[in-house]
Amino acid sequence: MFTELSLNQRLLVGLEQLSIDTPTDVQQAVIPLAMAGKDVQVCAETGSGKTLAYLLPAMHAMLEQPAPNSATRMLVLLPTRELAQQVFKVAEHFCKLVNLNVGLLTGGQEFKYQSAVLRKNPEIVVATPGRLVDHLKRESCDLSDLEFLILDEADRMLDMGFAEDMDIIRAACRDERQTMLLSATLRHEGVRRIATKLLQSPEEVTTRAIQDQHENIVQQRILADDNPHKDRLLVWLLANESFDKAIVFVNKRVEADRLFEFIRRHREGVAVLHGEMTQDERKYVMQQVRVGKRPILVATDVAARGLDVEGMDLVINYDLARKGDEYVHRIGRTGRAGRDGKAISLIAPNEWNLKAAIERYLNVEMESRKVPGLEGNYKGPKKVKASGKAATSVKRKKKPAGKGAGKGPAGKSASPKKRNGPRPSRPGGSRADRGNLMDGEGFAPIRKKKPGADS
Repeated sequence: MFTELSLNQRLLVGLEQLSIDTPTDVQQAVIPLAMAGKDVQVCAETGSGKTLAYLLPAMHAMLEQPAPNSATRMLVLLPTRELAQQVFKVAEHFCKLVNLNVGLLTGGQEFKYQSAVLRKNPEIVVATPGRLVDHLKRESCDLSDLEFLILDEADRMLDMGFAEDMDIIRAACRDERQTMLLSATLRHEGVRRIATKLLQSPEEVTTRAIQDQHENIVQQRILADDNPHKDRLLVWLLANESFDKAIVFVNKRVEADRLFEFIRRHREGVAVLHGEMTQDERKYVMQQVRVGKRPILVATDVAARGLDVEGMDLVINYDLARKGDEYVHRIGRTGRAGRDGKAISLIAPNEWNLKAAIERYLNVEMESRKVPGLEGNYKGPKKVKASGKAATSVKRKKKPAGKGAGKGPAGKSASPKKRNGPRPSRPGGSRADRGNLMDGEGFAPIRKKKPGADS
């Protein structure tokens, strides 16, 4: 029970208003450490209650030691506008009860309006890194009194290219602070690097192994020849699967728009979400999805970490995620809070190796599935017969010694042709092995980013 965690009484009232009385595993583990002033590095699954795990102890500390004349005391950094807005709403709920102020800094809003918010000197600021750096450069935001620095979805921020911005923000904060870093994985090289810079003797909290995070989600794969084949499979799945809300993931914005128009020709209630939409457009789309007016959402990965919609029970990977962690966050849109969910991946020939890498990372095997009447020609890679014996070289028969031995026609000496330098060695491994090198995390083939890809 939260009453056993010695939180401020007004915070407990806020929890009661939200009908929350029992802490989740991550809250039970993190809140006591944070209340003791420890830096914390957290690895926990999506939907585990991480937001309250860092908001409650930090707000408790601010209430126990008021500092009315200080600048911003708590900063929460998040990768996307949607996720920042969700955290802002939770913080705002408690702030109304405890006489604290919270401000939101994200793209899509005018600087003039946000500067006015900062002039009111909110104790808590929830922000995306890019917009916060803009305010720091304009000197409209002061972090010199910061007591709590929270980096939520740190791996996603790094993947989105915010590493330099995070260094700028770190330099603007005072050294004497408490830092909490939350990530879907602690194996991310960038997360380890930034944790070394930001955290002081951190306590590590891992609520569950990443392989066990989605045990209540059925993971299936359907082989497809190409995108037209995927289109037909997608229409069939949306017509025959049972779901309240479904999300279809693609890797490119242009593909999201194309697929949105394609699905809309076959059924109603479809929406699209990607990074080129304005803030007002994105808010409108999410509201339509939440209330069920548009139960099918086509989205790029910009929505994977910032989307929190109840009843999202079907995920379809039209394009397979580029990395294992991204796949984890995609399927994490369903099966939240212990509910059952289903994730179906449409696998084209060029995605088989990526699928295999994701399966190895998660230590799972996607269930093979076929759609009657829509089977394609692609059946997966051809199986190579394994052999335990080493390959033997073919030896030439030696000519018997004697007259004419070692001589060519007409008894002439047949000396071998001279080589200019040593015989070139062949690269190790098969051609397939050499063509399927993985990146540092081992999740996705290294490919140059094509124009139009959503970051």
